[in-house]
Amino acid sequence: MRELLTVNGLCKTFVLSKKQQRLEKTKTKVKVAVDNLSFSANEGEIFGLLGPNGAGKTTTLRMLSTLIKPDGGDAVLDGISILRQPEQVRARIGFLTSELKLEDFFTPNYLFDFFSNLHHVAPQVRAARKQALFSRFGIDRFAEVKVAELSTGMKQKLSLAVSLAHDPDVIIFDEPTNGLDVITAKSVTDFLLELKGQGKTVILSTHIFSLVEKLCDRVAVIIDGKLVVCDTIDKVRGGRSLEDRFFEIYCEMAGAVL
Repeated sequence: MRELLTVNGLCKTFVLSKKQQRLEKTKTKVKVAVDNLSFSANEGEIFGLLGPNGAGKTTTLRMLSTLIKPDGGDAVLDGISILRQPEQVRARIGFLTSELKLEDFFTPNYLFDFFSNLHHVAPQVRAARKQALFSRFGIDRFAEVKVAELSTGMKQKLSLAVSLAHDPDVIIFDEPTNGLDVITAKSVTDFLLELKGQGKTVILSTHIFSLVEKLCDRVAVIIDGKLVVCDTIDKVRGGRSLEDRFFEIYCEMAGAVL
């Protein structure tokens, strides 16, 4: 299996405002969000980032997606650096996050065409791609309905469709099933497996153990911005449930028993 993405020593820190210090109950002015993080993802696999809220998963994905620059380290996608060639990286990835807000007064048709044009997708390719994705997710019936009138699940499906408008090689998902009903969540997870079957590399962050066990070939456990363990699901579990193993790791790091 070919290694497609290599992450080398990514680091990211943020300066905390006084309000943020109060919320995090700390007097420290600088927060280390990602601390010397390294891992790799292969072509045709689903790779999971597992960790509690605030572990650094989203910050990592934002760096990989070139939305923010790392303070140290780099990541290379098929020979392309996120630091030196961010535009080329963006052409090869799709990034779906719950923070992707679609404008209420636009329609699915308009938004798909808009995102396709951003990626310079040819009109005939765009039309075929739109038909396939809209049909797959049932968006075609709502193609001319304004986003404001769509259900939460349909908005998520539309977000997924526009993120894949340019048929990227690497698809990055931040908490892909957050806030979704069970039917919509299953349609999304089933599609992730389809993407894997197409040879795509899927990277997803989550704190949901069952999702990792169902989907991921390998998983990296991240706590406080640090990589704690990275291996196949079976090796990480060590004969136990992923949840039990995770809390064992968490307690070892915290030096306490929950």
